[in-house]
Formats: sequence, C-alpha cells, structure tokens
Amino acid sequence: MALIFLNGGGMKGGPLHSQLQGTPLVCAARSAPRYRYFSVGDRFPAMHASGTGSVVGEVYDLPLTVLRDHLLPAEPPELEIGVIELEDGSACLATVLRESYLDSPELIDITKIGSWRTYLGARSAE
Repeated sequence: MALIFLNGGGMKGGPLHSQLQGTPLVCAARSAPRYRYFSVGDRFPAMHASGTGSVVGEVYDLPLTVLRDHLLPAEPPELEIGVIELEDGSACLATVLRESYLDSPELIDITKIGSWRTYLGARSAE
C-alpha cells in the first residue's frame, strides 16, 4: 500500500478512476505551494516541482499491485511517478510531468487555477 495524490482523471468521477479498482478515498488534499500545474493539450493535467502553486487533489491508499497493473499502464507517457509534498508537509506519491516534456508546446499553465475540475469547467463554459 502507498499513498498517492491524484489530481486529474484518477479522481472520483474521472475517466481513470475505475483503474483504482475500488480503492477508497483517504481524503481530499492540496499540494504544498511549490508546483507548476499544466493542462497537457487539454487532455490531462500535470504537476511539476518548479513553481509556487498549490494543486487540488485526492489521496488514496493504493495497493502497489493496483498501481503497477492498472493505474500506471493507463497514464500518458508524459507522466511519471514522483514524490510530492502535501500542504500539511507530508510526502505522497503522485504522477508528475517528466522533465523532458517541460518545453512541450502542448503545455498550458493553469497554476493560478490549481484545480483540473475548475479548469475543465471554465473551458466548457467558453
């Protein structure tokens, strides 16, 4: 088991949530204010530890076999597993933007919004 912070499609109601195989939600959470947050071509969000923004998400106590066999295979190649800091100072696994994609023209900085759901809601209202 490992705590993982999800901030996009893996959250409750998201298209990847079923990959959690019924893993229960531990809590809603925010990251520490040390990240940049991007929309990657409006397909999924990505955090990167190079900023001062806080990201909204959910924490799950995920069995490592579920991480290995279900969640990671469903993640896009731009993301990798990393360790982030939560608002309370604790460490948590998360999918983060690979360094090699940091200069991708697909990145839209949504750090000021800090929430994938809020960003998508604003996009659909346009």
